[in-house]
Amino acid sequence: MISTTRPSGRPFPSDFLWGSATASYQIEGAAHEDGRAPSIWDTFSHTPGKVLNGDTGDVAIDHYHRVPQDVAIMQDLGLQAYRFSVAWSRVLPAGTGAVNQAGLDFYSDLVDRLIAAGIKPVVTLYHWDLPQTLEDAGGWTERATAYAFAEYARVVARALGDRVHLWTTLNEPWCSAFLGYGSGVHAPGVTEPGAALAAVHHLNLAHGLGAAAIRDELGADTPVSITLNLHVTRAASPAPADVEAKRRIDTIANEVFLGPLLEGAYPQQVFADTAAISDWSFVQDGDLELIHVPVDLLGVNYYSTGRVQHGTPPVGDGTPGPDGHRSSAVSAWVGADHAEFLPQPGPHTAMGWNIEPQGLVDLLLELHERYPTLPLAITENGAAFYDTVTDDGRVHDADRVAYLHDHLDAVGEAMDKGVDVRGYFVWSLFDNFEWAYGYDRRFGVVHVDYDTQVRTLKDSARWYRELIRTGVIPAPESAATL
Repeated sequence: MISTTRPSGRPFPSDFLWGSATASYQIEGAAHEDGRAPSIWDTFSHTPGKVLNGDTGDVAIDHYHRVPQDVAIMQDLGLQAYRFSVAWSRVLPAGTGAVNQAGLDFYSDLVDRLIAAGIKPVVTLYHWDLPQTLEDAGGWTERATAYAFAEYARVVARALGDRVHLWTTLNEPWCSAFLGYGSGVHAPGVTEPGAALAAVHHLNLAHGLGAAAIRDELGADTPVSITLNLHVTRAASPAPADVEAKRRIDTIANEVFLGPLLEGAYPQQVFADTAAISDWSFVQDGDLELIHVPVDLLGVNYYSTGRVQHGTPPVGDGTPGPDGHRSSAVSAWVGADHAEFLPQPGPHTAMGWNIEPQGLVDLLLELHERYPTLPLAITENGAAFYDTVTDDGRVHDADRVAYLHDHLDAVGEAMDKGVDVRGYFVWSLFDNFEWAYGYDRRFGVVHVDYDTQVRTLKDSARWYRELIRTGVIPAPESAATL
């Protein structure tokens, strides 16, 4: 049983935006219906040994066929915003070219239903499910993919128009680049450090080109954002070697995105760190100007912290590591070969991630200090546990309630210290396909029986509903009786 470490009762401003988030491949299913073509996650999940228990997203939680029911759940919870992602290969099956109208119609209907329910649609254009046809041509290692993304962004922007509250170009490009092309534990499963660095740049370029395409289509004042999973990493000691290990992790985890996206330049240290791997010749003249477009908000995804020392990371065997990701024989931390992640003290979630709300305070304060005029939102925060429906028909997920309670108080603390946080999106609304972990780990505040697709509100959902209703963090012990 995880105990709370922070007090209840903190109030939030009346205009603070309360939401939840999902991703297309994790919930939609209908993988072969209405013109949808395969994505890299279809290919990856159907490759033996890539996903725990051989699970795939073919059906997931069947959201594609259950939108009215699922929007009704959102409305019952009082959600003010819903962050969902569009499946690129459902809209442009070949990645470019011919538009699949049935795919656009699905998302247009979803947006209309959200608005009718009083819920603001927040659209993420890319949450890791690249069309397989584009991957066959090199995927994010190829410059052309960034331009294909801009074409796709324009198509979706034209279809959904000003009904969208906020456009998000990319979700967690670090994962797309380094887990997809570095360690290979995510789709497309490539293990080439140089390819990961090329993917970093082309993802950054895709953001800039995509943002420009959206605004060109809908107007210069159209709100655009990007969501980053910025890593909070601490050195194991003040020893220079440990501090340097942390610096290298920070560079490859955070600065290769913050630098070009928000400051117009890559950190010079990354070129030295990775000189033996890449000459970065994929960066062309004018690229940084294309990347460095104004954003109206920065999405921050936060789950846990890391601790590093100078050392040699062990060769992975596919099990969860202390940095929170399934391990691999090839490191995701390109250019940081001598940075070793150490086990973190508990408590931990079912992902093996440590629970440290103070890390979120520290991250928000650091971002505010660097970018004092940039609004922030917590676009993902949550915890996986092994939840079950008990004999009373409820899911008593007290550990998740404690996690959310303390992290929301951490958000409030940062706001009290001057950080401009505009909203919070709990991850996730539903239990779903958890990438390389399949259906083994449950992040949702709504339980899903994967055999029957029955949805059951967990205590955490009831607790979150009360928070939204009152604008005040409820006592965690109240969750079981709400």
